[in-house]
Amino acid sequence: MFIRPCYRRKDGRRHSYWALVESYRSERGPRQRTVAYLGQLDEAGRLGVKRAAKGNKKPTEQQLQLWEGDSPAPEWVEVDTTAVRVENQLAFGGPWLALEMIRKLRLDDFLKRTIPKGKEDISWSLMAQVLVVCRLCNPSSELHIAEHYYRSTAMNELLGVPPEKVYDERLYRALDALLPHKEELEEHLKNRLGELFGLKYDLLLSDVTSTYFEGEAKGNPMAQRGYSRDKRSDCKQVCIGLVVSQCGMPLGYEVFEGNRTDVTTIEEIVETMERRYGKADRIWVGDRGMMSKKNIEFLKSGNRRYIIGASKASLKQFEQQLLADDWRRIREGLEVKLCQSPEGDEEVYILCRSSDRREKEEAMHRRFEQRIEKELQKIEASCKRRKWKKEVIDRRIGSVMAKNSRAAGLFEVEVQEAAGGRTTISWEKKDVWRDWAKLSEGCYLLRSNVKDWSPEELWKAYIQLTEAEAAFRIHKSDLGIRPIWHQREDRVLAHILVCFLAYVLWKTLHQMVQAAGLGDEPRRVLDELSKINMVDVVLPTRCGVEIRRRCITQPTDHQAILLQRMGLHLPRQQKD
Repeated sequence: MFIRPCYRRKDGRRHSYWALVESYRSERGPRQRTVAYLGQLDEAGRLGVKRAAKGNKKPTEQQLQLWEGDSPAPEWVEVDTTAVRVENQLAFGGPWLALEMIRKLRLDDFLKRTIPKGKEDISWSLMAQVLVVCRLCNPSSELHIAEHYYRSTAMNELLGVPPEKVYDERLYRALDALLPHKEELEEHLKNRLGELFGLKYDLLLSDVTSTYFEGEAKGNPMAQRGYSRDKRSDCKQVCIGLVVSQCGMPLGYEVFEGNRTDVTTIEEIVETMERRYGKADRIWVGDRGMMSKKNIEFLKSGNRRYIIGASKASLKQFEQQLLADDWRRIREGLEVKLCQSPEGDEEVYILCRSSDRREKEEAMHRRFEQRIEKELQKIEASCKRRKWKKEVIDRRIGSVMAKNSRAAGLFEVEVQEAAGGRTTISWEKKDVWRDWAKLSEGCYLLRSNVKDWSPEELWKAYIQLTEAEAAFRIHKSDLGIRPIWHQREDRVLAHILVCFLAYVLWKTLHQMVQAAGLGDEPRRVLDELSKINMVDVVLPTRCGVEIRRRCITQPTDHQAILLQRMGLHLPRQQKD
């Protein structure tokens, strides 16, 4: 067995590779055949064959050159193929891809330029990159990064940060170094993303979510109990207001106390964005939970344009329009119509009727109706078995209606105290409520002061709110923003900032995947390329010297197609 260089020309370039070759006898005499290709020839990969061939059995700390100068004559050494092995397998593809996107966004240069280096031998800008890369590839605590994940990756080779320099306290301090530059980061990313993808910010989507704490966070005034989107009312939380573009690219975010309601955040969010980026002619889009009369007056006062969801109760004002047949079908299962505002000509309303939504609401009403009726029957039976005070029965009925509020209006319940101290109940279903429910099922209402758009255009703009909702979903399911383990306010804010930066990388990958015609699933691409590893191939020679070659595993056909379509190229083989 021998190792020798081989060459070929492709795309006008001369490429060189290491090949593992064996000699064998054939009917035509001695022949050679290639057993395996070991990677590209470069300065880092030139091996100590010359020393091994001369019988030097002393192990070397570094790989030696295969030949010296420009001499074309190769030198050979026999390799014991029975003892060839692979060692030190490290995750390469995921961290490498994340760092490629960081460089694409020029985030590495920005961090290096912005964050003071300090007296540390490892710059805080590099440690900040470690935090963001790990948040994207393997969301976990700083302790887990330091003790487990970082050591299992090739980030040492990619960033030049040895594993022993990555420990939890240094990562915590990197959070502290990163946080003061939040606004500068948001502005840099907004400008760079605009350059890369031609993004426009004339239509902005705003939404609010919450994320909960593990622990009491007693020293954090922002950690409060409030309405939990995570169904964790038992935990303290903070609220996050996010602003994204029409395609879901994040523009910025704000963090609020956990007990803040959505409706109280809109002024602060809008004014913050305008302070940073000016009062451009943009349209704000928000759902009905974020809007109130006060907020609408605020938007109008600044001559701001908006498209917002209206409350379900507002539908009652448009009962006659719901009954009319002048609906406009804009897609399968969806109809809209434009209505004048009952409050004047400053606004328009858009009635929307969805067949999918109608089926869901019908099923929901039916389910809640059955639940209420079943519980009322139980209460009635209980009243026949024993004596109950009227106020006790009233509370039980109130509890049932609160738990099934979507159908509570259907029932008219009467509670009476009969002779002998017994309490009786009776109920009937109101046809008026049922008729209105049937008419309004699947319907919702939008309101806007954008009067030069068609109903279809207004609806399409509003429905883009799903992008903001998707952003929150990705933060929670793919980037591990919840639960929050940090207790200090500044560390919580820094944790959210790192998650935001990881989401920017996610959306950057999303744009690259879409541009390459690879669908709409950045997670699949990330998972597939994450299977590319870095390994040490150890080649024991007959003379006792081991040749160690650090290689990046050969991409599969599928991985190669992904890389080619996105215009990405794996780096040349890494140094030993």
